[in-house]
Amino acid sequence: MKKPILAILGLLMIVSCKNEKAAYETTATEVENYTIAQFMDNENASANGYSSDKSKVLMTSNRSGIYNMYTTIATGGELIPVTKSDSASIYGISYFPEDDRILFRMDGNGDEIYKIYMKDGETIKALTPTEKVRALFRGWSKDGKSFYYGSNERDPRYTDHYEMDLETLSPKMIYQIEEGFDFAGMTDDKKHIALVSPINTNDTDLYILNTETGIKTKINDAQSGNSPQYISPDGKAMYYSTDDGGEFSYVMKYDIETGAKEKVVERDWDINGYSFSENGKYQTTFINEDAKNSLEITEIATGKTLELPSVENKEITDVSFSRDEDAVLLRMGESSTPSDSYSYNLKTKEFSRLTENLNNEINQEDLVSAEVIRYKSFDGVEIPAIYYQPKQATKESPVPALVWVHGGPGGQSRQGFNSTIQYLVNHGYAVLAVNNRGSSGYGKTFYQMDDQNHGDKDLKDCVEGKNWLASRDVIDGERIGIIGGSYGGYMTMAALTYAPEEFNVGVNIFGVTNWLRTLKSIPPWWESFKEALYTEMGDPNTADSIRLRQISPLFHTDKVTKPLMVLQGAQDPRVLQVESDEIVEGVRKNGVPVEYVLFEDEGHGFVKKENQIEAYGKIKKFLDKYLKGNTESNLDTEKPAAINIDTH
Repeated sequence: MKKPILAILGLLMIVSCKNEKAAYETTATEVENYTIAQFMDNENASANGYSSDKSKVLMTSNRSGIYNMYTTIATGGELIPVTKSDSASIYGISYFPEDDRILFRMDGNGDEIYKIYMKDGETIKALTPTEKVRALFRGWSKDGKSFYYGSNERDPRYTDHYEMDLETLSPKMIYQIEEGFDFAGMTDDKKHIALVSPINTNDTDLYILNTETGIKTKINDAQSGNSPQYISPDGKAMYYSTDDGGEFSYVMKYDIETGAKEKVVERDWDINGYSFSENGKYQTTFINEDAKNSLEITEIATGKTLELPSVENKEITDVSFSRDEDAVLLRMGESSTPSDSYSYNLKTKEFSRLTENLNNEINQEDLVSAEVIRYKSFDGVEIPAIYYQPKQATKESPVPALVWVHGGPGGQSRQGFNSTIQYLVNHGYAVLAVNNRGSSGYGKTFYQMDDQNHGDKDLKDCVEGKNWLASRDVIDGERIGIIGGSYGGYMTMAALTYAPEEFNVGVNIFGVTNWLRTLKSIPPWWESFKEALYTEMGDPNTADSIRLRQISPLFHTDKVTKPLMVLQGAQDPRVLQVESDEIVEGVRKNGVPVEYVLFEDEGHGFVKKENQIEAYGKIKKFLDKYLKGNTESNLDTEKPAAINIDTH
């Protein structure tokens, strides 16, 4: 399974793209235009799990403006607040297995230093309170008397494995991580631990450690992309995905006692997940089918597919079974509407909707569905992309467009709902979300095509995406910009720097601009992955530094000639604020229009609703002025080209 480095979430018709104009619907459809506040009021609410008696469901929602926990009855009803934070977001983990206590996590406004907390009635207790120490929940014990978590308390570079007793709330280290390894699973009897050792961003060695003898046994035979998926409920086997000998990941079963291996399931796409319900009654396979989740759920005893309820125009994208396997939580959605959560009682067949995440002020008919398209790049490589065409676009009234670049490198633009994309499309901007070479989901050869080749061929893929847009008769080929976050932000800056005449504007959302600094300042808890990262990107401490400097836009800002917008979170541990500060300063020296929006209380991604409204609203105003040419933009046209930084 591929690992994005930085990053940032029926099969739709695949359109084969040729040089001639595509035969898309060109009849204008009247749509109502909605405000950014209305789009950000699409609720992001999801289910975290059933209570021990399955009468309630724990939910996490941003309806208050930031994420808080809620509870609702399992048959559907009002969401009742459990927490009321007005500063840092709170994310539910789970009810306790045998009572109504709740686990949740919280970090410091996006610094990714997560802590685990317990809510018991009205009392909140930090279970991992150490300052500057990161803790990640890893699951409940089989008997429900403890939970496991990872923590870098001993050494900031290594995330050791701990167990916390629920009666005493005291932690105990189970396994101390060694250099070059990461924890990946454990049998219920604690006799065997799965470990991974990254080689590069695609390939990982997989081991089973016998905790009684201390012997590590390597599972994979050849260098390949290996990812532990699940240890069988009886503890006798480990299932893992691998692309050994092929392009896409399939699932293998490894017998822990004998070492025997057998292929279990293979599909035409990557299998990204393979798991069992608590006692092994059901098995779920997750397939990344052309940038969309496809699920297969099997009842082990019969070998038959589990029949689940359907909802018109929605597909199941995720499932979570209750501990007793009598009920299941479903996540259902599609590209033109936010995903919702549902509860299904497998015994009574009662099916209940838990959320209605689409803002009731928005008519779904005004939103657009994603189309998967493919186009040839400069060297003949086929590039997949997700296309969103405004309903008001016609040959007579062509619209401006944006090339949207995902995070990573190694990420993937998916066929899910995105409020920001829908907002821009609703206001007449076509969006092409490019899955340039180096993206995951299209085979390991495609994934590895950008290794130590960043800002070159992957950028040319984006330029060809612009050319594909320009060839559409409903697109104004003279008004095409580029936008992206994280690695996509880097690609935006690379486009404005190394291909300065290709795009009319650029929007850089917390993008890397100085690879030398970024690769030297990665979070300490990425230690085991550092060498793999250097294998793909280059080692800044070696001769690779010459190339890394060449591909870092910060050192070439004199090339930028087109309007630029930069957005950044001050708490970002991955792309430091200085990256954005310096690129803005450098580009402004050219007299180029620059707007810089900095949020003091955000990290690598904006989660507070008021900040989202401001950030994405300002993006549209910037585009209206510099791409669409709307002179009535709310941006003050009498201000100097270098607009003063906004800090919040």
